[in-house]
Amino acid sequence: MLLALVLGGVNAPSALAADRGDAPSLAERIRAEARGKYDDFYEGRNYRPIWLANGRVGPTADKFLSQIANARADGLDPSDYDADELRTMIREARSGNARALADAEVALSRAFVRFVTDMRDPQDVDMTFLDKSVKPRKRSTSAVLRAAAIAPSFSTYVTNMEWMSPHYVRQRTLMTKAMKTGSSEEKLRRISINLERARILPSAWTHHIVVDSASGRLWYYQAGAQKGTMRVVVGKPESPTPMYAGVVQYAVLRPYWNVPVDLTRKLIAPKVLAGKTLASIGYEALSDWSENAQKLSPSQIDWRAVANGKQELRVRQLPGPRNSMGKVKFMFPNETGIFLHDTPERNLFKQENRHFSNGCVRLEDAATLGKWLMGRPLPNGAAAQPDQVQPLPAPVPIYMTYFTTTETKAGVGFLKDVYRRDNGRS
Repeated sequence: MLLALVLGGVNAPSALAADRGDAPSLAERIRAEARGKYDDFYEGRNYRPIWLANGRVGPTADKFLSQIANARADGLDPSDYDADELRTMIREARSGNARALADAEVALSRAFVRFVTDMRDPQDVDMTFLDKSVKPRKRSTSAVLRAAAIAPSFSTYVTNMEWMSPHYVRQRTLMTKAMKTGSSEEKLRRISINLERARILPSAWTHHIVVDSASGRLWYYQAGAQKGTMRVVVGKPESPTPMYAGVVQYAVLRPYWNVPVDLTRKLIAPKVLAGKTLASIGYEALSDWSENAQKLSPSQIDWRAVANGKQELRVRQLPGPRNSMGKVKFMFPNETGIFLHDTPERNLFKQENRHFSNGCVRLEDAATLGKWLMGRPLPNGAAAQPDQVQPLPAPVPIYMTYFTTTETKAGVGFLKDVYRRDNGRS
């Protein structure tokens, strides 16, 4: 018996079934019905069913059928998934006939793969993918079914649509409610836009971060669950946080802050011209923007030319309690210099509207996020060298999105569209 299971092949299903009394014909029927890519999946589990329990179609199938019936909330057509035919097969399977059970089992799996694949297929979303690893791609039939089969609870996986992001499930719930409170076409349009933004996000089974620049919140996920959330400060309307999908690769402890040239002109130069020194306010000037830049002495700087915009000067803020980057920043490659970072300006997190930055994301609890990213507490920042790079144990995907729909006591509500993205203007 054991040898047959180890060797697999044609006799494996029969051997497994023989050990379960009346099941040999069921395993054989599933093997006969599951062809091609579906056979690859079922062969890998010795033709054991996923939709059947105790010789009958389980209640998870009914939940799946109800999801199909509501497929218009996903922008899909329920008729594409043969729900009526599935119901007929399920009724016939109640007889306990092995062939009818196998037919229902494989038909449910086929419909499930189509449904999941279509639901995960993004449409027109304005997202910049910074790394090919985070770009949505079609999963194989075996991968779709295997992810469901290895979940701790197949029933929970299907019922909660765990192949999708929790953000998608929330947006889908809002769409369902709006389609039922007879919402206007404009409301449905805006919900649909948000639903599409959520469609490209991975499921909670993927180790990743989501930043929502509309609500000013961040979430992180791992092993099928939300591991944490926090408030964030994001870009002002005139300097919006972009919609990026990338990969966080390393942390920088005790970072310098390279001051944007326009802020050097507007904020730093007037202070120096008024009599302060760069050192007294916690800054230093460098010869250029390269890695080998040299520190400039005060006599080498024409501050009036800097203030008048006639000379561009690289100025950076030194690490310390007043540094705008706080104790740590988390980096993912992009051309616009966007990253996540700590901040000493704690009062901004109390604001309901948290759009105050120049595009980067300020973290309410950088230490906790850092511990999750690094798998251990961050080193003591005071003991670290300035700009000390700490690679992550493994790169972590990050998705920076924009959700303006929300749930209210009255039903579906909308946050202020601060970046005017729902109207396609930016």
